[in-house]
Amino acid sequence: MNYNKVILGGRLTRDPELKLSQSGTDICKFGMAINRKRKEPEPDSTTFVDCTAFGKTASIIGKNLTKGEPILIEGRLDFQQWGGQSGKAQTKLEVIVDAFQFIGGRGDAVPRDEPTPSEPSVAPSAVPSTSPITSDDVPF
Repeated sequence: MNYNKVILGGRLTRDPELKLSQSGTDICKFGMAINRKRKEPEPDSTTFVDCTAFGKTASIIGKNLTKGEPILIEGRLDFQQWGGQSGKAQTKLEVIVDAFQFIGGRGDAVPRDEPTPSEPSVAPSAVPSTSPITSDDVPF
């Protein structure tokens, strides 16, 4: 059985590079940093991963994300090999992105689900009454 699936959540290490292939397909290359918190006394660590997306996925990532923003990606590992300048073979693992999700939000935006400072945090009708509860108030 062979299975090649990767799910990663982290932050972009650089602004995505959006390009157009000769056939007209969008290609977006970006890097991710994935932090790993460890228990003392071991230090925390960070893994850096190169990613490539194609088509509509590439276009959306390239136009909407910038360095430092969080992203969750799903894809597959791809092994690349080429000849280096010194004649020595170079290799690299890369994630080919199949799907993604924006995570978090923009730091300057107010979340829609939370009230703004001028709004009350509880609607007036939701404030409990101070009158005593009688048997007529109980539904059963």
